[in-house]
Amino acid sequence: MRYRRGTAIVDTPRGILVAAGKHKIFLLPGGVAKKSESRKRAAIRELREETRLKAYSYKYLFSYHSRYARHKIFLIKAKGYARPSHEIRYIDYWKPGKNIILSHTTKIIINKYLSLKKEK
Repeated sequence: MRYRRGTAIVDTPRGILVAAGKHKIFLLPGGVAKKSESRKRAAIRELREETRLKAYSYKYLFSYHSRYARHKIFLIKAKGYARPSHEIRYIDYWKPGKNIILSHTTKIIINKYLSLKKEK
């Protein structure tokens, strides 16, 4: 069974916001949608739960199906100061060349986002 996941891309001047638990493998904020929750709402809720950021704007970008989840990816603008919360222990900002470990799925999603961004 594949989970329905809402995934947030928060693209800032510092880079794309990523978060990690105790193993320091960084993921895009987001999570599994609850039974009657849209994936957009799940992405916004999980962003707030994981980083304490409050979304004020969002735009659907694309879908991505991984082995375990059906992602809907949203570009989200948020306010506040990102701080680890919930199961998250580390917050960072990814830019090309930055030496942090991203999950396989996160790399694919970021590369697709950057390709779309380049086309505009």
